[in-house]
Amino acid sequence: MTEERHHKRVKHYDLPGDARFLTFSCYQRLPLLSKDRTRIWLVQAISSSRVEYAFDLWAWVIMPEHVHLLLFPGPPFHKMDRILSAIKQPVGSKAIGYLKRKDPDFLQRLTVKNRGRTYHRFWQAGPGRDHNLYEPATVHAAIEYIHQNPVRRGLVARAEDWPWSSARDWAGLEPVYLPVDRTVPMLHADRQ
Repeated sequence: MTEERHHKRVKHYDLPGDARFLTFSCYQRLPLLSKDRTRIWLVQAISSSRVEYAFDLWAWVIMPEHVHLLLFPGPPFHKMDRILSAIKQPVGSKAIGYLKRKDPDFLQRLTVKNRGRTYHRFWQAGPGRDHNLYEPATVHAAIEYIHQNPVRRGLVARAEDWPWSSARDWAGLEPVYLPVDRTVPMLHADRQ
């Protein structure tokens, strides 16, 4: 069991009109998102949170140990910590429940002792990374960065070959696990 000593804090700047580039990781960067069942749970959580919190999803990728999302909160405006919790909490609960039933030995790797309390952690403590984006060129660069993640890692040769990403949807390929919203701001040639 590991002792967790501190809780990393990230300041969320919940500014209406800004897109949000979010990154969050699995506990100790373990490859807890390497199984399709867990990825499906995450896709379902993003999908239901998207409806509940009225955000547009512009890009996403699920890597074996972390996630990138690019979203645009819409009205009514919700705080990012609520959106993140609505995405992460159900996945963590389902995964911990699954491991309790199917692989309690592995579950020990996710056990944390903190201030006399013992619990299991699926996600790394804290909200991860959160960047506000408001320039169209920066938004498009973030989409490219997100889509190229599996290529940089050597998981696939082309971004659209990774099924756990919005690159397939942006390339017009089927099937896709989670379609994107086509509300991304356009780049203007005179502003590039």
